[in-house]
Amino acid sequence: MPSRDGTPPARARAKREVNSAFSARTAGDIWRSRATGAGNSVAFRFREGDDWRSVAWQQADAAAREIAGGLAGLGVGVGECVCILAQTRLEWILCDVGLVLAGAVSVPIYPSSTPEQCAFIIKDSGARIVITEDATQLRKLVPLLAEIPKLRLVFFDGDAALGGADAQRPKDPRLQDVLSEVEKAGGAPPLSLAALRQAGQAWLTGHAAELDRRAAEVGPDRVFTIVYTSGTTGRPKGVVLTHRNMVESFASVIRAFDLRDTDLQYLFLPLAHVLGREMEWAPILAGCGLAFSAGPSRIKFDLPEVRPTFMAGVPRVFEKLHAAIATAAGQGSWPKRALVGWALRVGARHAAGLRRGELPSLGLRVEHALADRLVLCKLRARLGFDRCRFLISGGAPLPAEIAEFFHGLGLLVLEGYGLTETTAAAFVNRWNRYRFGTVGPAIDVVQYRIAEDGEILMRGPSVLTRYHNNPAATAEAMDSEGWFHSGDIGHVEDGFLSIVDRKKDIIVTAGGKNVAPQMIETALAAHCPLVSQVVVFGDSRPHCVAIITLSEFAARQFGGGSLARAASQPELRAAVEDAVAAINRTLASYETIKNFAILPADFSEAAGELTPSLKVKREVVKSRYGHIVDALYEKTV
Repeated sequence: MPSRDGTPPARARAKREVNSAFSARTAGDIWRSRATGAGNSVAFRFREGDDWRSVAWQQADAAAREIAGGLAGLGVGVGECVCILAQTRLEWILCDVGLVLAGAVSVPIYPSSTPEQCAFIIKDSGARIVITEDATQLRKLVPLLAEIPKLRLVFFDGDAALGGADAQRPKDPRLQDVLSEVEKAGGAPPLSLAALRQAGQAWLTGHAAELDRRAAEVGPDRVFTIVYTSGTTGRPKGVVLTHRNMVESFASVIRAFDLRDTDLQYLFLPLAHVLGREMEWAPILAGCGLAFSAGPSRIKFDLPEVRPTFMAGVPRVFEKLHAAIATAAGQGSWPKRALVGWALRVGARHAAGLRRGELPSLGLRVEHALADRLVLCKLRARLGFDRCRFLISGGAPLPAEIAEFFHGLGLLVLEGYGLTETTAAAFVNRWNRYRFGTVGPAIDVVQYRIAEDGEILMRGPSVLTRYHNNPAATAEAMDSEGWFHSGDIGHVEDGFLSIVDRKKDIIVTAGGKNVAPQMIETALAAHCPLVSQVVVFGDSRPHCVAIITLSEFAARQFGGGSLARAASQPELRAAVEDAVAAINRTLASYETIKNFAILPADFSEAAGELTPSLKVKREVVKSRYGHIVDALYEKTV
């Protein structure tokens, strides 16, 4: 029977539980409330071999408390920093929660970080304990043992998080070599997570009330985490986020997305990124289930098995998925291609009408029902999205064409915008209020205004108050009225924010014209499936040129799987020239791309050209390929 406001019983129950959780003051309050109230219901799922294993809230709570006890036994006090250097996995979250219960501060490090980057974050944060994933990550830290004699290392091993691993003997044989290196360096012997938990059990027995005492000491303005920005240029900055920042932001996101305790998320985003942390804690607050990815290569296999109700990703994931679907639609027999093409066109027309607020005609409703039954619903099921309520895109601009394509399939991709400094989302499209090509309205705890030069300014309880050990950066980013200066240029129409570009990336041509390169780059990549990345240049130059990398689709179509071979094909260049010409026709003359070069390889994080969230590091590209840019101008003189 519906509640008084018309909400179905299950929704009403979830709403009461979430509203109760909203009274939480800290992350610890959130966790304790969830672990107590949810009991033996499933909290997490992860792949083990060919099977998926489930972990109940109480089981996860027991593990997290043991980790908290183990860390406290190592001398970790309230407010002290501990780094986590690992891929997204169950143990990451259990350690994160364990740090919360111990009153400590988590400092995530991207697993792709170099030893030098790891060293900077560990030293700058003052951490004396680093929790690592495996031998590869552990080896990065060995040189630090001579510089930080009291540094203690903890490593995951097998299924240690669930208590099944042997605490004395690491399962990974590579670890033995690293442990020998640590011994030679004179460092304290690293602990396996299983050994830390065993020590934590013993510590908890002798300090039964200590975690409760620490919980009482941690208030909403205590530091929850320090997240170091990956940065497209310059030294990383440690963004200090409090428990208040976290609780206010994630509760607001739950309201925006209408997250429910019946939802199931598939998580593959890096937890070292603030969006990943939002996708970790918002479901805990809402009581959602969470299934962990077994790695990027497993996503297409995991999704049909997990069948999530929502998932968050960066635009590159959706762009690759779009390219794969488009490629598959063009394959097979002529009748099959014709049927799929017809269904996609019907879905596109139906979705376009919905976006305009139009009621579909009877004929279109019948045609769409048939297209959905014959093709679209099967395609969603094959992708693993047959139960999906919405998808979330963040971290970089999502081309409107990609969102429109998925909408035609019956999948709603909701784009949002935020920064580490705003505790992830500051603006998001809603499931019942969205406009593709924008990042949506502001969440209900964020105030914003657009400065005279177009810069987006924000303030509110989800916005940072300082950078760690960096008062100069704090003074530069925060003005006297508490407004955070984002560095992004945008404009608002009907309450929906559109991002133009990064302020520092705006090109000023030799003729004094301002060009927003990101809009051009996004448009070209969306228009042409052959293109992977585009970087536009033109600052203090007479016109714009571009460096282009190719997609996997281009490699298959023109290079037999080789990007380098595809890049050398005249037919491919002609196809890219046509795409550039089509985009140029939509631009002002001073914005158009006059010449371009195609690289024989795509940009990569490993090569230092992309951040861990897959944003292009413009200064790195400019430095590395500056001679190619110069040559493009010589050819167009």
